[in-house]
Amino acid sequence: MDERRPLRTFGRIKARTLKPRQAGLMESLLPHLALPEAGEIDVDAIFSPPPRGARPGGGGREDAPSLADFSAVDRPPPVAHPRDTSPARGEGLVLEIGFGGGEHLVAQATAHPNARFIGVEPFLNGVASCLRHIEEANAQNVRLHNGDARDVVARLPDGVVNLVYILFPDPWPKARHHKRRLIQAEFLNELARVMKPGAELRFATDWANYAAWTLEQVTRHPRFVWTAESAADWRSPWPGHVTTRYEAKKLGDCAPIWLRFESKGLGARA
Repeated sequence: MDERRPLRTFGRIKARTLKPRQAGLMESLLPHLALPEAGEIDVDAIFSPPPRGARPGGGGREDAPSLADFSAVDRPPPVAHPRDTSPARGEGLVLEIGFGGGEHLVAQATAHPNARFIGVEPFLNGVASCLRHIEEANAQNVRLHNGDARDVVARLPDGVVNLVYILFPDPWPKARHHKRRLIQAEFLNELARVMKPGAELRFATDWANYAAWTLEQVTRHPRFVWTAESAADWRSPWPGHVTTRYEAKKLGDCAPIWLRFESKGLGARA
């Protein structure tokens, strides 16, 4: 077996120095929300104790903002969809890979309190930002990992995930860097293993080549089915989408492309 470390699929992992409040949350709150560093992830166990460090009632401060203060307030309400496997209709496990600043992750977690959310982000400043959102929204149903999503997926049990979000990942637009893209056959094998039958993979990008790459990679995989029926299905975000800060920057070369794939269930380990 080749034990070499896989190529990194993300860029920088830290930028400016954390603000005092963010640094404090990294020390006080993150240890209670962080996934275990090694071994199989017991989903029931990591969500059974409430996270310490979060203040009841939205922070317990009169000036503490609530979710209504976020830009997410303008989002449309969740709408039922024949193939909608979002947790809006009940409990489930949602995995967000690369949550950026955490605005989408925490807004979804607050909107769906009966679901469980695992967010993964390698960028330290993004994790600190997410912790602030979690504290302000008093989101009790979120757990975090500051690192590589592939490490987390590899340690999840078979068939536990109901919904996967991959929103605007690092595009690696140059052809010689395509091997660094997250969407690869090996990673799709692992996603197929951890996703339940009928679970949904939601992928968004504003780079046309990455959209084409992802469509080719995922539709070629035997455990996924593209659910689009018309152009409107990939030109418009899915119901209940929350705009991310990266999305709003419009740094890509096209309008956002929204791809939804349904899992056929357990696949073999890569």
